[in-house]
Amino acid sequence: MKLQITGRNLDIGDALRTHITERLEQVAEKYFSSSISGKVTVTKEGQEFRVEGLVHVGTGIDLEARAQSADPYGAADAALTKLEKRLRRYKRRLRDHHQQRKEPAPRFAMAEQIIQASGDEINETNEADEPESLNPIIIAETRSDLQELTVGEAVMQLDISELSFLVFRNGGVGRINVVYRRDDGNIGWIDPEFVDTTP
Repeated sequence: MKLQITGRNLDIGDALRTHITERLEQVAEKYFSSSISGKVTVTKEGQEFRVEGLVHVGTGIDLEARAQSADPYGAADAALTKLEKRLRRYKRRLRDHHQQRKEPAPRFAMAEQIIQASGDEINETNEADEPESLNPIIIAETRSDLQELTVGEAVMQLDISELSFLVFRNGGVGRINVVYRRDDGNIGWIDPEFVDTTP
């Protein structure tokens, strides 16, 4: 198992690194016969520790979990417990996915821009500042991957991650689609083909 464990705002000692590695290896052996890879980041934020785990289980599916605690071991255990619950819940579907898809899901490069929020602050004259133009100010640009998935795979990917939405290329029709978590607990699916633009 390839595992990268990093720390932000702290130095991860050998004991914590070993604890995370052994726990993740137990989970991996229990649910997967093939090798998997993962990345765990432990961040110290004030008096709290946040642990984020991302496990690549092959063929394009990623499991993600986060947890926070005053103790780094507690945060790590909570995040790894979430990963294990998601693996247990989707074990059959993940196994079927591996059998159906022999190659990893194709990925495409996607540009992602971060736009500065328009502050609704009031100036001295008690009026909201009017923007000088309608062009947003881009404060950062990154590259990320856009996966080609079926709608079912995208819903499963959203369920086993902590994302609020997932943009993907629908392998069945070739269009960009979005699945997202709705306020009522269900998952919504946006396919531009179904959008009626007639007035």
